[in-house]
Amino acid sequence: MAIGTIFVESGGGGLGRGAGVNDDAVKLYWWLSLSRLPAVVLGGDVFLGVASALRIELNRAFAILRDISSGKDLKKFLMAIAGLWVLSILGNCCNFLTLLFVYFLCLPSKTGFVLLHSVPVLYETYEDQVDAFAEKAEAEIKKQYAVFNVKVLSKIPKGPLKTMKLA
Repeated sequence: MAIGTIFVESGGGGLGRGAGVNDDAVKLYWWLSLSRLPAVVLGGDVFLGVASALRIELNRAFAILRDISSGKDLKKFLMAIAGLWVLSILGNCCNFLTLLFVYFLCLPSKTGFVLLHSVPVLYETYEDQVDAFAEKAEAEIKKQYAVFNVKVLSKIPKGPLKTMKLA
């Protein structure tokens, strides 16, 4: 009877919650202690294959971007300009996270659906940790940029500015 009382008074979550321990952690520990976890060994070929595929896709993307920026393919060039123009108009109307949300909504795969419904909930749950991590990341990026600016950008010679004649 006493165990049943603890179970009911603790919210039905089991003895773990009544004792101040998350019952999911207790279940995970119990499951891990009973199950034998297999050793996972990945060969170097897997990583080489992924790196090779990534290299090929990046080179293809760079070739497309080079063709667009050089103006060789006029249709793609004009589409890129129009797309950036529409994106700038949308960016003035709404937040970046809203645009990202709409982008994931438009993905045809199940990944977009899962991200669309899980990311906002996860952010609301762990908002303080995410914000603290984002602040640390921003500070680190600023430090790295300062080093890059001193070591690389400051050494690039700057030519004289051309004056424009107004007609």
